[in-house]
Amino acid sequence: MSASDAAALLEARRADHYRTAIVLGSGLGALADIVDDAVRVPFQDIPGFPVSGVSSHAGAVVLGRLANLPVVLLAGRAHYYEHGDARVMATPIAALAALGCTHLILTNAAGSLRPDMPPGSLMTITDHINYSGLNPLIGQTGDDRFVDMSAAYDAGLRQRIARQAERLEIPLQEGVYMWFSGPSFETPAEIRMARTLGADAVGMSTVPECILARHQGLTVAAVSSITNFGAGMTGGTLSHHETKTVAQSGAAAFMALITGLCGDLADDPA
Repeated sequence: MSASDAAALLEARRADHYRTAIVLGSGLGALADIVDDAVRVPFQDIPGFPVSGVSSHAGAVVLGRLANLPVVLLAGRAHYYEHGDARVMATPIAALAALGCTHLILTNAAGSLRPDMPPGSLMTITDHINYSGLNPLIGQTGDDRFVDMSAAYDAGLRQRIARQAERLEIPLQEGVYMWFSGPSFETPAEIRMARTLGADAVGMSTVPECILARHQGLTVAAVSSITNFGAGMTGGTLSHHETKTVAQSGAAAFMALITGLCGDLADDPA
């Protein structure tokens, strides 16, 4: 089934003038529970959509309204480390574009590389470093595969997120995200390297989705929920349990921020 077929299947479940899509990362799935007039479609019911095997990733599309904005939420994602395929999210991202979405808000749980950005912080991504070397457009044909990534994360959307954070009195950092393939956490030496190269946070997702979305012509913004310090920065060990727990503890601020952004976007002309 093509992405347009997947979009038609979703449109048949709940039609609306969708403009904004949101991908929910580890521990951030509670946002799907406050969507109004929601219709939930499991990934496995949509041909071409991958199934995520990561705990805390529900693996469902949620269609509805958030702050009166028509939204499509991907409650969970599939990762490169699950399937060995950087294109694993290609059909879902293309389906979002086929539904009419023009904005994609990516979220993730990430490790901080900065002492002034502790667990519990929120960070908007200003740029990324694709340390994995993988690219979801490998194998594509045509000149459109040469996607301009000089402004991968839209400055206008970042400014709107920052205004909502200020209005809601939510502390918000900005920084560069580095993508590691996972699933193992980074070593202390890799964290030292990442800091030297200019990264502010590290994680195992988001970058391939950003590339796919830019290929589809979507504007992209991304918010990281900081769940831990990078390996070697505190002397502690890292675990996915910590990632989920800390992300959930900061979910209220995250939900308020994204809901506020949706309310702002709802005021845009159709």
